[in-house]
Amino acid sequence: MGTFNSYPRTKTIWHHGTPCTGAHQIGALLLVVATHFITRLFDNLPLAMYSNSQCSLFNQDRSSHGVSRFNGGYPSTWPERGYGSYLSLKIYVYDENEIEGLKPLMYGKEGIIDVDICYQGQWGTQVKIHRLLLNSRFRTRKKEEADFFFVPSYVKCVHMLEGLTEEEINQTYVEVLKQMPYFRRSGGRDHIFVFPSGNGAHFFTSWKTFLNRSIFLTPEGDRTDNKNSTSFNTWKDIIIPGNVDDEMTKLGAALVEPLPLSSRKYLANYLGRAQGLKGRLQLIELSKQYPDKLEAPDLKHDPPDKLFKMEYFEHLRNAKFCLIPRGLSSWTLRFFESFFVNVIDYSQITIKWPASRIGPQLLEYLESIPDEVIESMIGRGRQVKCLWIYGPESEPCSAINGILWELQRKLRVFHQSPETFWLHNGTFVNRDLLGFHDWKPPMPLP
Repeated sequence: MGTFNSYPRTKTIWHHGTPCTGAHQIGALLLVVATHFITRLFDNLPLAMYSNSQCSLFNQDRSSHGVSRFNGGYPSTWPERGYGSYLSLKIYVYDENEIEGLKPLMYGKEGIIDVDICYQGQWGTQVKIHRLLLNSRFRTRKKEEADFFFVPSYVKCVHMLEGLTEEEINQTYVEVLKQMPYFRRSGGRDHIFVFPSGNGAHFFTSWKTFLNRSIFLTPEGDRTDNKNSTSFNTWKDIIIPGNVDDEMTKLGAALVEPLPLSSRKYLANYLGRAQGLKGRLQLIELSKQYPDKLEAPDLKHDPPDKLFKMEYFEHLRNAKFCLIPRGLSSWTLRFFESFFVNVIDYSQITIKWPASRIGPQLLEYLESIPDEVIESMIGRGRQVKCLWIYGPESEPCSAINGILWELQRKLRVFHQSPETFWLHNGTFVNRDLLGFHDWKPPMPLP
């Protein structure tokens, strides 16, 4: 027998059956996300209101271009702990006309891909981050003073819309990298790429050879998808939130309003396709046993078993907990493994439950949590939900501001290769004292 001691409850929860091993937990963990993750989709208070709340992370000091001062806020130790008090960066954004090949990576080989389509949906971060950096006060037009170089590319969208094949994407990337002397200087160590899907950097099939030092912005995390290895590396890459359509996060009235806990029909719900996956199928079967507690219809791509946007959110808000089982990919829009893993305490706003324990025991446990505890989790979630919204830098709290703080933490002043040296006048040279334009670094380059 065992009990859950983390939360107040009305009954003891009994363990039974096969013990949950480390393999169970690593291989198939179910993330049970507290109502915050439902509420944050609907409870869209204007971001400007956060300036007077605990989510006021930034007190912008615009007296100096490209510098932002941190003066406290929620969480009280962020970003000062591990980040510093000042945000000071210079990012060069490659222009689409500057390098031959960038346009095909953004608009397809025929140049007809609609960027507004790429802006929507779960992979919209590839467009949003680019646009936000184009308007960033940390953007520089001088390569020689840049801390980082951002390479725009919408390859996931371009590939999905049949603008480039995977082979063409690889060839185009290689041609682009050949034209970047600053990439060659450091082997790409100070270059930033956005890979917004479950495939990660694998869309560029030669990434292991040419981009193994570059910084990836990805929602993927350090788990593999259907590839032999993950493209995520904790020492250099940054986990970003997936994209939620702007109409759910924009200022003003929400599409649908959250319901009070007492008015929600279900204890929990799972609103996704089964895809033949064990954990999802178990939830669908569990909902048939306990239809008054769990809503988990077997949804499809097409009507009548498809939930359209408004229907989806109407259903989603009608439960106290949103269940998030593992899918085909390593990430899901139902939950974002935010990059602030050392900042946000997820144990305060979510519950993580082993997939090997899907069954009545799960519903028993959720039912044992008092509403006041759930409300407390919702409140803590509301304080940090702004970190998942791709608002402009001018907002007091947004995903792009979080990315910038993370980039500053990744900044290495001596960001050249072991074969790079520098002179008193700022010139970078190799062992033969040749300037970086005239020598080839000792790592694979196109």
